[in-house]
Amino acid sequence: MPLEPLLVFGPRSTSYDFGPAHPLTPRRFGTGISLLEALGAVPGLAPEPASDEELAWIHEPSYVETVKAFGRDPMGSSRAGIGPGDTPAFAGMHEASAAVAGGSLRAMEAILRGEVEHAFHPGGGLHHAMPARASGFCVYDDPALAIARARRDDLRVLYVDLDVHHGDGVQAIHWADPGVMTVSIHETGLTLFPGSGFPDELGGGAAVGTKVNVPLDPGTGERGWLAALELALPALAEAFRPDVVVSQHGADSHAFDPLAHLKITTTAMGAAARLVDTLAHRWAGGRWLATGGGGYDVYRVVPRAWAHVWLAAAHREPPSELPAEWREQWAADAERHGQSPIPTTLDDQPNAGLAYQPADAAADARAPRIAEEVLEAVLALLPASA
Repeated sequence: MPLEPLLVFGPRSTSYDFGPAHPLTPRRFGTGISLLEALGAVPGLAPEPASDEELAWIHEPSYVETVKAFGRDPMGSSRAGIGPGDTPAFAGMHEASAAVAGGSLRAMEAILRGEVEHAFHPGGGLHHAMPARASGFCVYDDPALAIARARRDDLRVLYVDLDVHHGDGVQAIHWADPGVMTVSIHETGLTLFPGSGFPDELGGGAAVGTKVNVPLDPGTGERGWLAALELALPALAEAFRPDVVVSQHGADSHAFDPLAHLKITTTAMGAAARLVDTLAHRWAGGRWLATGGGGYDVYRVVPRAWAHVWLAAAHREPPSELPAEWREQWAADAERHGQSPIPTTLDDQPNAGLAYQPADAAADARAPRIAEEVLEAVLALLPASA
């Protein structure tokens, strides 16, 4: 079995493109994949579209037909969450979106066949898509589809969502399945899209207790965020005992990200990825599919966040400095887009080099308390549902 994770990337990856003014830009693949390659990664799986039958595992067939119609005529009247705003239509929308879904699906199948232990799909992680509508830049929900594939083999799946936004689509799609535990740590829905992800969202029917949400205050930084994760994740994994782990590593929780209000560092993101890897080996025989997700500072943050995930999955230590040639390659573009200078190291300075305010300290102190309260409530429910 290969020692390095399967890297999912190919020509279709950059076709998921809402246009030059959209925050979720394909430019992230230029910076991100080139840094991974500079660190020794080699793309090994080029995404191709999932079939309509596979998409129907989690999406309404009528919705798939709607996406196809927008792909043929992007100027059609808005419906099903597609239109001006977060998720605009574009030519070839179905094929591009189905390819993202197919990338995570095929990566999961490679893991289930035992061909690889870990896989990383940076272009995946479209966790907001619902069964019958698009949402939050997401058309088809690739993490939910990969989970559905593992469930077809009757495997228990732990889903860990580290994006700054609540992983609402994955939670909704697997809401009533006791064989799927979703754990989302995110900025509270009181201040950020999608306005959900509160502790009382626990799952439905026999699955009550398997849907776990840790909503954090704006301003929470690496200290509180990582402390909350380190408190909650090991205990939840031990209680649930998954057969496979799926994770979403949105880089938009970073202090530099323009669309949210947490202050996480790449250092903490790397520690979180290594924690997920540890849990996959402890409970799931090493079976771990990691996906990307949000992230809108595509020069200073996204490449370094992706590098941390790949290095964690490859069981390699981070380099002390980023390759000078890579930084030079992207320096002019970074300056042009107002995201410069590119850091020289994979890890950040403490607090991402920002002043540590009293409000930040208060948010950091509150984060593990929130996680502890959530954990206590969930563990009381799990014996009857897990």
